Amino acid sequence: MKTIRSVLAEAPLVWLLIAVPVAAGVHYAMPHAALLGFILACVAIIPLAGLLGHATEKLAARVGDAIGGFLNATLGNAAELIIAIVALRAGMLDIVKASITGSIIGNLLLVMGAAFLFGGLRHPIQTFATIGARAQVGMMALAAMAILVPSIVSAVDSAKFVAKSVNFSIVVSVILLGVYLLSLVFSLRTHVHLFSGGSTEAAEEEHGTPWSINLAVGVMLAVTVLIVWMSEILVATVEHASKALGLTNMFVGIVVVAVVGNAAEHSTAVIMAMRNRMEIALSVAVGSTTQIALFVAPLLVLLSLFIAPAPLSFAFPPVEIFLVLMATFVASILLVDGQSTWFTGVQLLAVYLVMAITVYGVPA
Repeated sequence: MKTIRSVLAEAPLVWLLIAVPVAAGVHYAMPHAALLGFILACVAIIPLAGLLGHATEKLAARVGDAIGGFLNATLGNAAELIIAIVALRAGMLDIVKASITGSIIGNLLLVMGAAFLFGGLRHPIQTFATIGARAQVGMMALAAMAILVPSIVSAVDSAKFVAKSVNFSIVVSVILLGVYLLSLVFSLRTHVHLFSGGSTEAAEEEHGTPWSINLAVGVMLAVTVLIVWMSEILVATVEHASKALGLTNMFVGIVVVAVVGNAAEHSTAVIMAMRNRMEIALSVAVGSTTQIALFVAPLLVLLSLFIAPAPLSFAFPPVEIFLVLMATFVASILLVDGQSTWFTGVQLLAVYLVMAITVYGVPA
């Protein structure tokens, strides 16, 4: 019991964990209340995602810098990946694609914008190393190009391309995963100094009370099971909730599911920016974006061959492609000088709101 209390004491938004049993109770005892079950499942995933990320950091602090960095890089978006896999198994390919798009623009605009805004309110001008940020934005541009080409071709000549799009997506997925692995070598081995920020003492302070490896792994496994459970409820109720709220699957995937899955990144990036540790804040926001584009998206394409009723491809709707390209373009412009203010955050948040409103108005 003492161990559980110590774990929950460090968990972000721990009080929201009450939504886990409540969501399960509503879903199974009140199947007609699909909207309420959907809302509670979304709320429940927020603290679970934060706790999973926290346990990953604790484990990373125990196993050394190289393996720890690899764990943070590969498990940083575990919650989004789990939600997408559950939706993939249910055959909701449109929501999976929209959640990928939403995670990319959400991290680049919403998470980074919030970090710049709240960090800038404490520190008038914040600086950060531009080389590491540009390298990650460059990888994001590569991924955007990889999904832009098949999407445009399929829009122009869908009849001939649809049959080939799956094979194309498989090849591109393998290339993107290869680039992602090389990016880990670049950021964790050969050029680690470009992505580090702050002192060792400060980093140790952020990790707080050390956990044993068994405790960290145990928490990760338990939380993963709960996230899968809540994701099953979320996916099972999403269509009923969308109809009740008058929302399209595109809006739910791009805005609702993406914001819920990225809640942990929001809090971490904002806290680091308020501490004026901008390299870490940017690595959370931009690094999470490149992980979605270069690791999660291609992995989902490959997994869809085995677990989905139909294969997932990189032929995204034109609206989603435009959003990814514009988010990448805007973020790269605002990162180029290595400085940010609170107004930089306002600009990013404004672009995100415009995009969210635009998606809301796109017909089903």
